[in-house]
Amino acid sequence: MHPEKVKSIYLIAICGTGMASLAGLLKESGHRVAGSDNNIYPPMSTLLTQAGIEIKPGYRTENISKDIDLVIIGNAVSRTNEEVKAVLEANLPYTSFPEALSRFFLEGRKSLVVVGTHGKTTTTALLSWVLNSAGKKPGFMVGGWMKNFDNNHQVPGGDFFVTEGDEYDTAFFDKEPKFLHYRPYASILTGIEFDHADIYRDLGHFKSSFKKYVEIIEPGGFLLVEFSDRNIPDILTHVSCLVETYGEDDRADWQWTAYRQEDHGGRFALRHKGEN
Repeated sequence: MHPEKVKSIYLIAICGTGMASLAGLLKESGHRVAGSDNNIYPPMSTLLTQAGIEIKPGYRTENISKDIDLVIIGNAVSRTNEEVKAVLEANLPYTSFPEALSRFFLEGRKSLVVVGTHGKTTTTALLSWVLNSAGKKPGFMVGGWMKNFDNNHQVPGGDFFVTEGDEYDTAFFDKEPKFLHYRPYASILTGIEFDHADIYRDLGHFKSSFKKYVEIIEPGGFLLVEFSDRNIPDILTHVSCLVETYGEDDRADWQWTAYRQEDHGGRFALRHKGEN
């Protein structure tokens, strides 16, 4: 179903950080949005309530009505979930959170994705703020409540959309990592350290997902990676886009120097390949 024809959307497991951000984006884009969760608590419940989005406590069959145009199923629930079973039995259209984000907000835009084991939320927030301050009116989806925006999402008013890209699996019906759905034009990779031992066997298995990811970045785009991370070079063997490094080391393509903390934040000098 084309996004413009979708009026009523229901999110199962709506209080996850990504799902709550998506719900807000959909609501502000003019869709009727509601959802359910077993774990309803701040800050996501606060953001959803402020956005005027109904949160139904618990998963109940009766919550799934025939007037729903699309159901978005979070990866926190399985096929045995009462609402999921009702969706399948009613043959309602359903999709995953990453695929919905891609379909409704990334198509036709330059998708900027921040990935890595650590630092994704902070880096995504910084990139969103820089673009917004530059007047680019980016859309964004961040896994935290940003004080300078007083929100965790923004509907795009320009060509860019910034996403925090997660390597965890997508849904019970799609076991690929979420970030493979995000159509990356350009990306920042903050580093790779083994994580999510419940779905990844070892570091090699974990790195294989990042290898798949960097290989789908658009050839005309670019990838910025942390210079000193020893796990990153192994995944770059078949990348088709420009790759540059960043860090404190003077061998990095982008080097920050003379960092100092001030009353309202940090300040540093930035050099690109030895030039200020």
